[in-house]
Amino acid sequence: MQVETTPEIQSQEDTEVIPKRRAGRLGFLLLALLAAIVGASVGLLLVYSTDLPQISELEQYRPSSITELYDDHGREIGSFALQRRVIATYNEIPRNLRDAVISIEDKDFERHWGIDFWRLFGAAYRDVRSGGRVQGASTLTMQLSRNLFLSADKNWGRKVQEIMLAIQIERRFTKPQIFTMYANQIFLGSGVYGFEAGAEFYFSKHAKDLTLEEAALLAGLPKGPSSYSPVRFPERAVHRRNMVINAMLEDGKITAEEAARAKSAPLRLHLQNAPNSIAPYFVEEVRRYLENKYGAEEVHEGGLRVYTSLDLDEQKVANRAVLDGLAAYEHRHGWKGNLDNVLRAGQKISDYQNADWDQLIEPGSYVHAIVIATAPGVALVKLGKYTGQLRTADIAWTHAKDPASLLKPGDLVYVRVVEMPTQRGDLPGAAVHIALEQESGVQGALMAMENSTGDVKALVGGRDFDESKFDRATQALRQTGSSFKPYVYTAAVDEGAKPDDTILDAPVKFPTGAGVWSPHNYDNRFEGEITLRHALADSRNIPAVKLAQKVGMDRVIAYAHKFGITTRLEPYLPVALGAAEVTLQEQVSAYSTFPNDGVRVTPRFIRKVMDYDGHVLEENYPQVKDVVSVQTARTMTSLLETVVQHGTAARAGATLKHALGGKTGTANDFTDAWFIGFSPAITCGAWVGFDEKKSLGAKETGAQAALPIWEAYMQSEIAKNPGENFPGDMPSSPPVLKAQAASGHLLAGRDDGGRVHSIGLDRKKTP
Repeated sequence: MQVETTPEIQSQEDTEVIPKRRAGRLGFLLLALLAAIVGASVGLLLVYSTDLPQISELEQYRPSSITELYDDHGREIGSFALQRRVIATYNEIPRNLRDAVISIEDKDFERHWGIDFWRLFGAAYRDVRSGGRVQGASTLTMQLSRNLFLSADKNWGRKVQEIMLAIQIERRFTKPQIFTMYANQIFLGSGVYGFEAGAEFYFSKHAKDLTLEEAALLAGLPKGPSSYSPVRFPERAVHRRNMVINAMLEDGKITAEEAARAKSAPLRLHLQNAPNSIAPYFVEEVRRYLENKYGAEEVHEGGLRVYTSLDLDEQKVANRAVLDGLAAYEHRHGWKGNLDNVLRAGQKISDYQNADWDQLIEPGSYVHAIVIATAPGVALVKLGKYTGQLRTADIAWTHAKDPASLLKPGDLVYVRVVEMPTQRGDLPGAAVHIALEQESGVQGALMAMENSTGDVKALVGGRDFDESKFDRATQALRQTGSSFKPYVYTAAVDEGAKPDDTILDAPVKFPTGAGVWSPHNYDNRFEGEITLRHALADSRNIPAVKLAQKVGMDRVIAYAHKFGITTRLEPYLPVALGAAEVTLQEQVSAYSTFPNDGVRVTPRFIRKVMDYDGHVLEENYPQVKDVVSVQTARTMTSLLETVVQHGTAARAGATLKHALGGKTGTANDFTDAWFIGFSPAITCGAWVGFDEKKSLGAKETGAQAALPIWEAYMQSEIAKNPGENFPGDMPSSPPVLKAQAASGHLLAGRDDGGRVHSIGLDRKKTP
């Protein structure tokens, strides 16, 4: 029996089937869309993960670190870095700093697994609505991944990579490890990376010693190191610091009382002065050596530990000695004026800055400053955060009565800090006592080394490293003047000459290819028959030339080279009087031969270099070379002692009253002034001159210009070694024996056996 379907029933069935079909199609489309989204996501993840570092790279990661230089007492004297970073362990980061960072940057750091999805989605939604780029909501781990391996570009692709790296980091490392990496990596402005370096730079202390308000200030910097810089924008920095403190209070990390006290604390920065500023020429010498041997990348990023020979205390004495010596020279030659003026150059006084102001300013400092106002009897001067007043007594050496007659607003001046304020000296506007100085362009250099080891204890290569990096101690070739004569006398002594042998100081002429050469003495006088001891002590030129002729210039030059002089020297008699260009470093090394009983020690700047992991890369020991016999060295030491006791350097002998030897040197036309001298422990050399071959002025001899610098440095050295004597020294000083030409009687010296000696010159043939 066939059942017929009525039209009404058929219509009802069709109505039920159609939605099912539509639902199936919709489900299929949704599944297809989901598959497409998943596929696209997987594809994108594969694309974005292509350039991601591998887990092994994360495990082997080592941040760029500072190469630090230490003096012979382990004190830091300099550093090299592309990024100023000091690595700290987790335990070296104080609790208050960890709490501050977590409260302001990532409250759920201890609970999440690298990503805070609620914050992320919220930030993404806000960015989409505002039409901006993805920003904010990054956890500490995400910030770490970005800072370690990604660019600073703000886009979806980088954000995906940031999330993927954060997940890898969280899977591989513990929370303390992650926080430690973050704390050592984060940028804090002013070229500083990491909280330990930040604590040292902004507060001159270790991170573990930070107060709550100091820790909060540092914790607020990662948000915007430039915008919240406490140096450039102190008010913004304090506002940001207080936000951090409030966040810590909300999280229960501190009490309300602690928060109130910290927020009321004033901003007190103690910016760390660059250690390179104390011995910049020495540090630069070390840098050149290290880069040549290990490469620039290793030196500036490898975190080397370099143990040098320098003594920080002696370096400070050397700096002061050179600057005081140059100031004395300027005073002798009077006020020149001709000051630069910022107003005349179209600039504002308020905009002027000077590199000196970034360094430590203390009594004895010489600083560039700017005149901001004048009034009868006074000039108001700004030097960094300090101010000073110049009054009549402060310009006395210029012979002017009123500072306002010398100076006007906008003038750039050079001043010496006499006294610092006793209270509140760290605050802007604090007043200091200053005195007016001058820069005429004259330069000075000093080098001091330990005789027994060759360790360079102090090095000054010029007046101002910021103005000129050229090292006048190690790089400048200058005419030595009479400081060359000891090489002539050493050659003669080695041939049998004795200190008390006699020689005729009288006019003499020598034929040369350019005509007849007639040397003369500094005082244009002649003393007749004199001993070699007296001839060297008083730096008589004619006896030195006669000795050189007798010994032979080829032999004299050979001796100079044995002493370590590397300059090419021509075998001409004027070389015996110092017509030869030599570096101060070579002169100092050469003179150390005399107190070392004939052994020359090569100057040593670096004792040991260690890598980041503590492995010794090199360890340097004293390099010595026999130059002359013990007897010759002791004879020359005795001769050079007489120079200090009774000769051209007698002022130092009378003042210092110590076992000392040395020799002055003055080049023709007074272009170079030298003194190279030694005690039993230290050899030190000082030089004064202009960079161009320009006269220092009449009577600016080695004794006048260079010896006071040497004397000022050696005072501190003598205090460390009282009562020391040279090997073979007699209890009393040897006499200066001088021929009495007028009476016709010759006072010749005698050796230990009482025999009279002469130097073997044929006096009948001597003009």
